[in-house]
Amino acid sequence: MASRSEPAPAAAAAALPLLLLLLSAAALIPRGDGQNLVTEDVTVVEGEVATISCRVKNSDDSVIQLLNPNRQTIYFRDFRPLKDSRFQLVNFSNSELRVSLTNVSVSDEGRYFCQLYTDPPQETYTTITVLVPPRNLMIDIQKETDVEGEEIELNCTAMASRPATTIRWFKGSKELTGKSEVERWSDMFTVTSQLSFMVRREDDGVPVVCQVEHPAVKELQTMHYLDVMYKPHVQVSQKYPLQGGLTREGESLELVCQAEGKPKPTDMKWLRVDDELPQHVIVSRSNLHISSLNKTDNGTYRCEASNAVGKSYADYMLYVYDPPTTIPPPTTTTATLTTIPTTITDTTATTEPAVHDSRAGEDGSIRAVDHAVIGGVVAVVVFAMLCLLIILGRYFARHKGTYFTHEAKGADDAADADTAIINAEGGQNNSEEKKEYFI
Repeated sequence: MASRSEPAPAAAAAALPLLLLLLSAAALIPRGDGQNLVTEDVTVVEGEVATISCRVKNSDDSVIQLLNPNRQTIYFRDFRPLKDSRFQLVNFSNSELRVSLTNVSVSDEGRYFCQLYTDPPQETYTTITVLVPPRNLMIDIQKETDVEGEEIELNCTAMASRPATTIRWFKGSKELTGKSEVERWSDMFTVTSQLSFMVRREDDGVPVVCQVEHPAVKELQTMHYLDVMYKPHVQVSQKYPLQGGLTREGESLELVCQAEGKPKPTDMKWLRVDDELPQHVIVSRSNLHISSLNKTDNGTYRCEASNAVGKSYADYMLYVYDPPTTIPPPTTTTATLTTIPTTITDTTATTEPAVHDSRAGEDGSIRAVDHAVIGGVVAVVVFAMLCLLIILGRYFARHKGTYFTHEAKGADDAADADTAIINAEGGQNNSEEKKEYFI
């Protein structure tokens, strides 16, 4: 009997590997429609905590266990055989096994298996996806200071992200389009975006923003403020006479030159185009003053300003008018006609659209003179027509009744009516001698 009982332990030891193999094969049975074990995929940012849950819909007190991507048991019921302290039991019951994984890294990514030892055994898996936000987001520029009219280039780099990032560019509130390149290093991606555009003076101080879109971060951006240098912008204004007033002989003129640039203009000067400045002109910094204007002061006056970027100028065209005169109201046709050449001469004045012209305020006075001349002419015409009507009326009144005949000639000298009739009848006998007169 003793000799027969010796092979039993050896047979049991030989059967154990076969039993484990059968259990592992049963665990690999695919999920079907009658699956009683459920779980969900997990997406986590690197360094944060991932929670894995294996749940049983209809619990029958079967054993639940959790395996890692290498199919090593993490938890068997509430026992943790794996010596990785980052895995911690959150909840265990007959219907759920919930485990947390702290300080997740990219190497933890993969499939984790939930097994339920039923008949037949069931298995399902959850996938952990690890997101890696970009690091060292920066804008690389060629030079700190730019000059108006130049084309500049900026490069924005988002390093070591997973998955690859999307880079967007903004200049102020306006979005611009850059050109991106993606490089892969192992499981990480580095994205570089290049932006080129021509700068203007309006861009000075405007921020250029490189903004990253990535599922691991809500808002990540960096910016660079543009520093644009530009040549001066020059403006000439008329301080006296007031803007729009006529510059007349004997009066004064004061001009003001304003220049804005970056850097600030260091040199400003006044000159007269194609001629020397009059001797009585006084220049004080940005102001030009001419006292007692005369016709020889006519011409174009220029204000020039310069800085390290360049030089600019603005012109003022001076036209000196005659002193103001009082125009009497027209009383005769001759007086009215003598004002017409003056009006025609004034209307021939022209202005340069790109140059400030002292004749710009002339239009109002010309229109006033035109209205006075027209009113005088109309008054003279009406007066002449009235005189003509009066003369014609008197003429016709004086010649009224000058038309008569000599048919009753002799009747005017008769002593009584009978004699007049006889004389008139006698006159009718000589009808051939009837004549008519019209004076």
